[in-house]
Amino acid sequence: MFLESQIEHPMQKGSIEVICGSMFSGKTEELLRRLKRAKYAKLNIKIFKPKIDTRYDKEKVVSHDDNFIDSITVDCSNDIIKLSENADVVAIDEAQFFDKELYIVCNKLAIKGIRVIVAGLDMDFLGNPFGPIPNLLSVAEHITKVHAICVDCGAIANHSFRKSEDEQLVKLGEQQEYKPLCRKCFNNQK
Repeated sequence: MFLESQIEHPMQKGSIEVICGSMFSGKTEELLRRLKRAKYAKLNIKIFKPKIDTRYDKEKVVSHDDNFIDSITVDCSNDIIKLSENADVVAIDEAQFFDKELYIVCNKLAIKGIRVIVAGLDMDFLGNPFGPIPNLLSVAEHITKVHAICVDCGAIANHSFRKSEDEQLVKLGEQQEYKPLCRKCFNNQK
């Protein structure tokens, strides 16, 4: 049995969508594309990003192609629940920088009937599963893995290689700091 609102907005019902991949793969572009469609559907949208992400703008989610949307910065994932009142769609960018409880927050939102769209790196610079993304992948109804192009050989890239010797797990950076590599090229440079 469908509710009338589900017929009007079939993607509105509670679900979790994860967009993951390496740096420069188009995760934020895909997130913005989905949000644009939700706006056309006149859905109430709330967009969040971690306070730590200050690369392009402190208040906006910004893609590498300079597309952007206003967002709310938060310190921890539990803040998202409080700030998502009356939302039909909740979007979360740079999810890898959130705490491990993010999947619990997303589950709570989806149970309330909110469409949750999450974008983030699935692997860190060492090639290991990153932050809360593995748990999100396990509870998501929809998963989209996007790929960059390996800058060394032109193959499909799914690794974010850090150019510096810095061993710090979380280090914000762009093309001067990271490059997308395929599995073979990534392992050749380790």
